[in-house]
This record gives sequence, C-alpha cells and structure tokens, in this order.
Amino acid sequence: MILSGIFENKMTGFYVDVGAHHPKRFSNTFFFYRRGWRGINIDAMPGSMEAFKRSRSRDINIEQPISDKNEFLTYYAFNEPALNGFSKSISNERDGQGGYKIIFTKDLQTNTLDEVLAKNLPDDVEKIDFLSIDVEGFDFRVLKSINLDVHKPEVILVEMLKSGLTDLNDSEITKYLGGFGYSIYSKAVNTVFFRRTCHS
Repeated sequence: MILSGIFENKMTGFYVDVGAHHPKRFSNTFFFYRRGWRGINIDAMPGSMEAFKRSRSRDINIEQPISDKNEFLTYYAFNEPALNGFSKSISNERDGQGGYKIIFTKDLQTNTLDEVLAKNLPDDVEKIDFLSIDVEGFDFRVLKSINLDVHKPEVILVEMLKSGLTDLNDSEITKYLGGFGYSIYSKAVNTVFFRRTCHS
C-alpha cells in the first residue's frame, strides 16, 4: 500500500476523505483508522454516514456535498454506490452498463471544503497528513475548494480516470497542484498520489 509506505512510522495522524463512500469498503483511510489515526469523512450520499457513525466513531463523519462554490447540483445515485456522483455526463455514460443503473437523483446543496474544515477541523490538529478525493468526475472542483496555502497535506490522492503518463502530466489537476509545490509521487489504477516537494 502506497500510503502505508509513506507514513510507515507514523502511528497517529489526521486524514480528510472526500467521497468516503463506506467506512471499510474501498476506503483509503480505514487502515490508518485501525492504526490509531483519526480524521474527517465526507460523503454526499443521503444516509451514508450512519455506517460511519457505527464503525468509525473516533472520526468526524459529515454528510455533505463538496464543490468549489455554494450551489444546488443534481446527485446521481446508482445501484452500486461507489459510482454515485454529480457528473451528468459520467453518470449517463455508466447508466445501463454492466448491470449498473441510476436508481434516483436528488438536488443537493454544496459547500466548499474550506467551509467544512473551518467548522469541523479539531483545534488540536496541526496539519492534515493526507487528503483523499474520489468524487467521480468532480475531483478538480473539490480540489479547488480547499485553500492549499493554508492547509498543506503531505499527500493528496485524486481519482483521475484518464491516467496514462501523457494524460497525467497534461492534466489540469497536475498543473494546478504543481503551483502549490506538489508533484506526482505514484499511481494505482485510477488513483494518483501527489506529494508535497516544496515545504515553504
């Protein structure tokens, strides 16, 4: 596991997981929770935090859609919750493929990640060790909603569906994060790991 290698000797820490989906299934943070870390889990799916409250009681668990501005957006919920999201084009493309289908849509009001952190980041947390973003095509908008001059996670994980080498280097996410001192550290399937190389 890439993250466990980066934080191999760090027994306590703090994470933020946007698009957390499930407390254990497909989770980038559950390994660290079991180690003794804590963090903030955020997901837009109505009712999604009930399972987190049962299994991740040490964490702060928030049902809230995240975007780069406050607005109402249509949320597309599938029979496979891992595919849920706000991208109309991606959702329509997936609808009916491989047995997956949209089971309902709902208009939800978004907040920025900065707003959520301002209200919920514990006073005793000096830094966010890693930020995980997996929101099915809305990742860049979530990324732009956090002030990376203020919050400086050591590692940022972003879902990037086009993850060939050329696509990665030319992507708006890579260029955007490069402006804040991050560079590509590793990748696993559709997840790209960015690590801070500038610690000013």
